[in-house]
Amino acid sequence: MIIGIPIEIKNNENRVALTPGGSLELIKKGHTVYVQDQAGFNSGFPNELYEEVGAKILPTIEEVYAIAEMIMKVKEPIESEYKLIKKGQLVFTYFHFASHEPLTKAMIESGAICLAYETVEKADRSLPLLIPMSEVAGRMATQQGAKYLEKPIMGKGVLLGGVPGVSPGRVLVLGGGVVGTQAAKMAAGLGAQVTIMDVNLDRLRYLNDVMPPNVVTRYSNEVNIRELIPIMDLIIGAVLIPGAKAPNLITRDMLKDMQAGTVLVDVAVDQGGCIETCRPTTHADPTFIIDDIVHYCVANMPGAVPYTSTIALTNATLPYALQLANKGWEKACKDNQELAKGLNVINGDVVYEAVAEVFGLPYVPIEKYLA
Repeated sequence: MIIGIPIEIKNNENRVALTPGGSLELIKKGHTVYVQDQAGFNSGFPNELYEEVGAKILPTIEEVYAIAEMIMKVKEPIESEYKLIKKGQLVFTYFHFASHEPLTKAMIESGAICLAYETVEKADRSLPLLIPMSEVAGRMATQQGAKYLEKPIMGKGVLLGGVPGVSPGRVLVLGGGVVGTQAAKMAAGLGAQVTIMDVNLDRLRYLNDVMPPNVVTRYSNEVNIRELIPIMDLIIGAVLIPGAKAPNLITRDMLKDMQAGTVLVDVAVDQGGCIETCRPTTHADPTFIIDDIVHYCVANMPGAVPYTSTIALTNATLPYALQLANKGWEKACKDNQELAKGLNVINGDVVYEAVAEVFGLPYVPIEKYLA
């Protein structure tokens, strides 16, 4: 199979979909890897490293899309890429369709096969291709939240860990999954007082057992959220419903109950966000303020640490990419139900029910293609 790796052109997206080491594994199986000129440079992987393992460098993004049977990306295609995607071309990336209707409709019109990293799902309901970036994003949520609590950037002026004689900061984490767990670990490690909320009692029991003493758990409901937000310094939204839009747990009217300078970090913003007042921002302009509350809503947070993120992502995606390249998408998805759940759009049909529901589009069961 011919695999194409274009440069990521979303604002300040510095990751690349495949490391030179990952490229080598595909090439060893007889596949051809084309990498756009300098696609890996910002992740610490210059052209030379790809050429050393046998990958071929192409000068333009148009040439990469034109030659590739499978495109591997990090972030969803943006508008300038829509016209480059060909009918029948397999696009393997994070799509987050449920939060972006124009993208969904463009991919339907393209006739491409859209296999979303974020909906590849194991039998235990875990999301193996979302986990590594969720780990990065969760840790970064605390790191960024701590920074934006500083007074020069309109935060409360609170040091999360405190100092002897001064109480530490308070952090509320909404969601006890991968993102929330990693965010809580980082905040706890800094010395903050942390509360994790979730609706899954089994998960709360687990977190209660494994977290340090400065982390407590609470059941997530509106009454409990409203009780806690007035005393919090940093609130991290870490709620995910696979393939669907995240629910709004922090509503517009709740901002009046928060102290001025409170920081909100919505890690779920690329899936619609779980904080009503959040909208996607960029690394170039990451924050905005509503009612004296600082909102940090960067939709590609791991792009700020591309070396770490690219290696972590390749570690997770490569086994699946090898199956797709070795067998073709149809046989690979028939043989592996984890991959089959990643299929969202095929030849103009929406085959992932949650995406069809959110936009009122016709839903076509995947069995049409994988029977």
